[in-house]
Amino acid sequence: MRTRLQIGWEPAEPTDVDADVDERIDKLCGLLDGRRVVALTGAGISTDSGIPDYRSPGAPLHTPMTLEMFLSSPAFRRHYWARNHLGWRHMDAARPNAAHRALTELQRRGVLTGVITQNVDMLHTKAGTRKVVELHGCYGRVRCLDCEWLISRHRLARELDTLNKGFDERVRGRGAIEVAPDADAAIDDTSDFRMIDCPRCGGIVKPDIVYFGESVPKPLVRHAFSMVDEADALLVVGSSLTVMSGLRFARHAHRTGKQVAVVNRGATRADAIADLKIDHLASVVLPALAASATRGCALQHAR
Repeated sequence: MRTRLQIGWEPAEPTDVDADVDERIDKLCGLLDGRRVVALTGAGISTDSGIPDYRSPGAPLHTPMTLEMFLSSPAFRRHYWARNHLGWRHMDAARPNAAHRALTELQRRGVLTGVITQNVDMLHTKAGTRKVVELHGCYGRVRCLDCEWLISRHRLARELDTLNKGFDERVRGRGAIEVAPDADAAIDDTSDFRMIDCPRCGGIVKPDIVYFGESVPKPLVRHAFSMVDEADALLVVGSSLTVMSGLRFARHAHRTGKQVAVVNRGATRADAIADLKIDHLASVVLPALAASATRGCALQHAR
């Protein structure tokens, strides 16, 4: 059965951070000690890198791109690509923060076996983490929906710059540009923007990203489940697990008797099944976790 992403972009209810975060981090160290850990990450791990998210408490209200919207008309696709042509550079310029680097260090220490991410920002890869499954694709590739032709986002940007000389300057001259979590810049007048079709077959080209309403490729889902099966514990970081795309892995880990720990600002749909929940910033909790592994007082190499 094909699992569909649910549309959910309402910000979560505000919560207070855990006042006893140090004690909870100690418990997390004990919970994961000696276990092979796979991480499941969401947008909340990247907010400290300057990439906004949809669900954190206090996040501005945004409507994410849906597949139906994208396919609805050539005019809408032109509007989308004009906005993305400006916004994607913001995501491309983002750099890994302390939380991404901490996961890389945990992997280097033999604790972390891999990462399943719902993010498209490529920050885990930029941080040097290996064995990363990008459930929802990444911003760095563009694909033809008909013939599977691929082009890098950097190369496409150069082609669009040539077709749309002066577009960036005209838009940026009107003031600051707001960028949404999916790298969509908030601009209204895009009527003069020119977009390309697939040069091979004339089909529709689309970022290699799974939009809301679109299926995650089955091979990726199977690979992600195998990573959970091969681990002893699942560490959820920066995700409210609002959509089934991520929640199913937490439920699977719990159902198969694995430890489940959650680090997230705000409530998640896995709180009821988690063995430990820490309501705090990933950039605070994960570096402390990695420091414990470095000191050798917890999180010894999984046996």
